[in-house]
Amino acid sequence: MLNCRTVWRKLAPLARASSTLCRQNVKRTGLHNARLPAHVPTAHMATGPAKGGGENQLYVLLVGATCLGGAIYTYRTVKGDQHRYEERIAEIESRPHRSTKEATATVQMEAPVVTESEAQAKPSPEESSLPAPDAETAAPSETTEPPQDHGPPSEPSPAEQTDPSPATAAGLDAAQPSLSLPSHAPYLLIGGGTASFAAARSIRARDPGARVLIVTDEPDLPYMRPPLSKELWFSDDPAVTDTLRFKQWNGKERSIYFQPPSFYITPEDLSNAENGGVAVLTGKKVVHMDVRGNKVKLDDDTEISYDKCLIATGGVPRNLQVIDRAGEEVKKRTTLFRKIDDFRSLDKISRTIKSITIIGGGFLGSELACALGRRSHDSGLEVIQMFPEKGNMGKVLPEYLSNWTTEKVKTEGVKIISEALVKSVTCNEDQLEIKLKDGRSVKTDHVVAAVGLEPNVDLAKSAGLEVDSDFGGYRVNAELQARSNIWVAGDAACFYDIRLGRRRVEHHDHAVVSGRLAGENMTGANKPYWHQSMFWSDLGPDVGYEAIGIVDSSLPTVGVFAKATAKDTPKAATEKSGTGIRSESETEAVASSAVASPTPAPAVTHKDDYGKGVIFYLRDKVVVGIILWNVFNRMPIARKIIKDGEEHADLNEVAKLFNIHED
Repeated sequence: MLNCRTVWRKLAPLARASSTLCRQNVKRTGLHNARLPAHVPTAHMATGPAKGGGENQLYVLLVGATCLGGAIYTYRTVKGDQHRYEERIAEIESRPHRSTKEATATVQMEAPVVTESEAQAKPSPEESSLPAPDAETAAPSETTEPPQDHGPPSEPSPAEQTDPSPATAAGLDAAQPSLSLPSHAPYLLIGGGTASFAAARSIRARDPGARVLIVTDEPDLPYMRPPLSKELWFSDDPAVTDTLRFKQWNGKERSIYFQPPSFYITPEDLSNAENGGVAVLTGKKVVHMDVRGNKVKLDDDTEISYDKCLIATGGVPRNLQVIDRAGEEVKKRTTLFRKIDDFRSLDKISRTIKSITIIGGGFLGSELACALGRRSHDSGLEVIQMFPEKGNMGKVLPEYLSNWTTEKVKTEGVKIISEALVKSVTCNEDQLEIKLKDGRSVKTDHVVAAVGLEPNVDLAKSAGLEVDSDFGGYRVNAELQARSNIWVAGDAACFYDIRLGRRRVEHHDHAVVSGRLAGENMTGANKPYWHQSMFWSDLGPDVGYEAIGIVDSSLPTVGVFAKATAKDTPKAATEKSGTGIRSESETEAVASSAVASPTPAPAVTHKDDYGKGVIFYLRDKVVVGIILWNVFNRMPIARKIIKDGEEHADLNEVAKLFNIHED
């Protein structure tokens, strides 16, 4: 039927033309038989033979030729259609055999089969784009997993048990050829840290069908870094380095990973995913950016084009120059703490040596010192912390509070060496000797250098992006935009704060806030940076503080303190609020409901016992930074004070807003 219809469509014009010609000839014949007038041209009358009928013979020949040509054309068309039909049927019949062969050849590269129960647990694209900030990401049941696992413990499939490589957990075999990778990603995120994950979540929230590709040089899926120097060290689980699960101060257990592997799709499936999704390409580094051609090159020469790109490369730990120049033996006994592998390595080392020295008195150094100090009570490990300042956290806290913190760290079993400037580090008889510029000398088995972070700006040259000479990092505007289709977030962004000026911040909450804002702006929101991110540090479960804005000990400060109670600890605060990562639970809307405490503030702002309090940092008599010392769940109030940017005649009255004098 199909072939007949096709033939008719091709012959119909010829039939209509023949019919028209026939009618014209009949009309002409009628005119001839009616004895046309004498004025008809004789040339027209002489076109045929003497007996007439020449035009009819011509018509017969023309129709005959047309029919013959049409028949030939019809025959060839029918035969051709029949041949193509047979080829198509043969191809369809051969598909199952070919698919079976291909499936057998690539079984090691396919993701595990998802069971019905797993499919029900896997969030939909809409749900995946907006996971609850403090939702627990615990997997079904805990099992013993290989050290390179990349998500919460779950029941591994046979394929996962036979291949524990990091790339398999992310859905991509490291040995798979680059041709299987997507050649184009509408949203390309460079870096696999907190900022990238926050951006991906924000993009999917505003564009549920978005296809997002995260490229990271780490072997792990996106994870949070704060527990690496905090809660993980206080875990009672002997397999914590494998599971990477920990109990928060509120007692709830969770994984270090933001989402389990089932949350993501494989990079190979990204281009064809009907509802979009987030894919993570692990173990790959972007080495070159072509901003004019909107494409990047990986370290294996694979090229990926993009529509919009986010740079969230974070930073790399700084090292002391004296250690860099000391030789390989010293470097082997030195840890630059930043990643999961660093946590695993330091945990193992701390259980096999007798002495460890932490160089640095900032957030990371102090947290690691307290964590290892508590471990030393049972193991006999000697823990030493040295720093160039007079007291712990000397660059952030006012001197009186820095001194108090130093004593607190000592009670955790840490030996403090202040005003220590390292002159040299040498290796003698399997021990390191640290010589200070004032002549003091310290012998130790291992060194942890916690002396700051260097923003990763390796792509600046090839991309033609500006690096800030004062703060470091990629220079971006208030919308976190470096170029028309390139954004930067997290530690690597030197952004313009519309309240506090140009800044660069290296904290978890800033990575969340800036990543979320960048993701929104990549989908067309065009929002400026106005939300003040906060940061926090816990010196164990009993002492902690939260801070916001510019907190620099060189600025004038005013502190208002009160007597602490049993509920004024990080552990008690998280138990009450039910939150773990405190920064993710903050909302500015709470600030509008703040009510000042009717209890008058004390006349003396500084006391010997700094149980809890508020420290205001001033610039030109305006509050630009606030530290809440053992005061929790009040950050929205601090955020509003900085946002208002007003002068305050009496900061004791402002301190009442935080209700620090309540029992």
